[in-house]
Amino acid sequence: MACHEIAALRLGLMRVLGINDEAERAHELAELGDAARTPGPIASLMAATDLETLVTLFGTSLVDLGEKVARAKPDDPKLPYLRSLLVLTKKVELELRGHVDGLARVNRELEEMHDFVHEIFPAN
Repeated sequence: MACHEIAALRLGLMRVLGINDEAERAHELAELGDAARTPGPIASLMAATDLETLVTLFGTSLVDLGEKVARAKPDDPKLPYLRSLLVLTKKVELELRGHVDGLARVNRELEEMHDFVHEIFPAN
């Protein structure tokens, strides 16, 4: 069992942030295996082109993971790993949303500062 959600998120972040590290990309694609080519949230997540889409698709992948955990039999030897992965990915989701919210705040504050500069130094 691989951490598909994390690998796909890394690939999506690399795309959105403009990180062109072929070794890292190859590593994450190897982690994903066939999941990288299977239509669904994982494949869509790794191809995201903006932060809003990235956050949305990561959330969707967590729903799928939650369903996988719910379907697992109590004696499934992978169940502890799946539960741990669910906790990890939820924490990552919260961190991701926090960073995106922070960037949105920076954008709003830049506009506020820009307006303030014009209050002090009116444009002629």
